[in-house]
Amino acid sequence: MLLALGGCVSLAPEPEAPAVVAAMPEVYQEGADTGAYRPAAWWHGFEDPVLDGLVDRAFEANLDIAQAAARADRAAAQARVARAGLLPSLEASAGSSYSDTPVAGGAFANFPGAPTRITNETYSLGLAAAYEIDLFGRVRNDMGAARSDALAAGYDLRAVQLATAAEVISAYFDIVDARFQIETTLRTIDVLSERNDRTEERYLRGLAQSFELYQVREQLRSAEASLPVREIALANAEGRLALLLAEYPEALAPALAQPLLPQLAFDPVPAGLPADLLAQRPDVAANWQRLEAARQRIGARRAERFPALRLSASTGTQSASPENVFDVGQNWLLSLGSNLVAPIFDGGRISANIAAARATYDEAAAAYGNSVLNAYREASTAIDAYEEQRQRYRLLVAQQAEARAALDLQARRYEAGVGDYVGYLDALRSYHQVESSLSAAGRDVALARLGVHRALGGDWFAEAGEDEQTPDERDWAE
Repeated sequence: MLLALGGCVSLAPEPEAPAVVAAMPEVYQEGADTGAYRPAAWWHGFEDPVLDGLVDRAFEANLDIAQAAARADRAAAQARVARAGLLPSLEASAGSSYSDTPVAGGAFANFPGAPTRITNETYSLGLAAAYEIDLFGRVRNDMGAARSDALAAGYDLRAVQLATAAEVISAYFDIVDARFQIETTLRTIDVLSERNDRTEERYLRGLAQSFELYQVREQLRSAEASLPVREIALANAEGRLALLLAEYPEALAPALAQPLLPQLAFDPVPAGLPADLLAQRPDVAANWQRLEAARQRIGARRAERFPALRLSASTGTQSASPENVFDVGQNWLLSLGSNLVAPIFDGGRISANIAAARATYDEAAAAYGNSVLNAYREASTAIDAYEEQRQRYRLLVAQQAEARAALDLQARRYEAGVGDYVGYLDALRSYHQVESSLSAAGRDVALARLGVHRALGGDWFAEAGEDEQTPDERDWAE
């Protein structure tokens, strides 16, 4: 009866989600694709083996991931420690003792024929078992709280993996754009240098005013001054990427020496429904598990108000000689005991612990509600930003077409002798400027798409179609 009672009673409050979760909108906004979200390894859509390889290397080598994995392993081990309280403990013992004491000074020391010393030799073997019947769920609630902590640590690991993949992809596209910007700036400097030479020649011949010459020189100096800034941006992006891969920048040279040619993806990202964020976002799931852990610890602290029943048993053999210690039939011993302990006065310790557990629960509830609100905000904002960046990229593509047409026209006019070479150089410089803007816009589209996937969460590191294990299935009980 006691065992059955101990398996049913729990003093933890009922699970309850914060009000902000129930008030979550049903959809993000009009026009958002609510199809099923499948995030696994979505960056493969860029069709860039260099990027794929860098992300894989980050999952294996990143030190933040290594730290998070160690924390998850530690939390899983602590959950197993807490689970041990539900099971009996069994200990084996083997002992021996020898004593040799004088009789002089004792009550029988003066008796005729009394020995002058007394020796005693004892050998024993034994087994001892102890078990606490969890009458009011203290042990089970502590175990459940530790298990929730382990699950939260597992979700934290996924959050770090997600953040690491996002940072690798972001740094990669910054490198791609920085390289193109440097190339474009060098081409622009060449064009402006030639334009400056032509303007100086025209100025000396009296065909151009000094203002035009100063204006061209100012544009040339501006382009030259922007080149170090571009190179610093490239070095910074390469340093960020090296850090994410736990390497020094020099070690990345072979991988980055290859052509970096990611293909931009412009298709909409099915975002699912806002409620899906509760399962997809690892940070939200981790905060929910912490809320569960805090709830169960309230039950464990409440149970400390009530009696605890502990059972003990020991058996074994005892003999004065080693050869007889195995004679179980003659030298066996048995001890059974039970102990019922209930608190009467503890100076308010239990009440204070309950109040602290309740405050921890309120804190965890606020943190969970805040993570849900933040997840919705990030997802909604990222979806809008992706759409705006796609529109901006389409406009710049149209501008590039116009700049290309103007350049072709100036080239034909110059070849036909009805246009000057300076006009062609100006059109070429404008075309390079549009190319630079289009490269930056392509990076922004990729990062906006990255923002959508990062905001929606999910298991980025799993291949599409794999039956990936969730943190709830983590074998924390091994």
